[in-house]
Amino acid sequence: MTTLENDIVLLKPLTPEHFDVLLPISKQLDVYRYSPSDISTDKKLKVYLQAAIDLRSEGRAIPFLVHDKRTSEVAGCTRFGHIDHKNKVIHIGWTWIAPKFQGTGLNTNMKFLMLYYAFEELMMEKVEFRIDERNTRSRKAVEKLGAKLEGVLRKSVVVKDGFRRNTCCYGMLREEWPRIKQKLMYQIA
Repeated sequence: MTTLENDIVLLKPLTPEHFDVLLPISKQLDVYRYSPSDISTDKKLKVYLQAAIDLRSEGRAIPFLVHDKRTSEVAGCTRFGHIDHKNKVIHIGWTWIAPKFQGTGLNTNMKFLMLYYAFEELMMEKVEFRIDERNTRSRKAVEKLGAKLEGVLRKSVVVKDGFRRNTCCYGMLREEWPRIKQKLMYQIA
């Protein structure tokens, strides 16, 4: 199983044993209201984690526990998903981190490691991000990484409160990666 790390963040394979450390974080989140996934109860979080782990065993996802090495604390989780080996396209998403880690550079380091792995280890041609149109914080973060808005899927996903969201589709291409890589390396240095 894949582990990614630098001096700031450790992304290690998600396991059912991570439930206890992720439960308190899941209770702190309001940004997750934009997602179709529901982690609002103990039972729903267990189902969410098991689904991610099942998708990994099917080769369709790579879920991670996010560990901030500066504080030695678990910050949340993230994953690769919708892995399309034939077309060499992969999604990065399902990311949720505790509020205390937001705006600390953790997410930029985490995404750098994931983008590096996607383009340089998995040899993907494209990385995609799908974000609720209303989630301006996540949209700005992905734009800051260098992803381009490719379009909006109107009323494409029902989120947990029953709202039918518009989904912003962002993408990053292999030929854009060298420039983006240099920019991100400067940011995280």
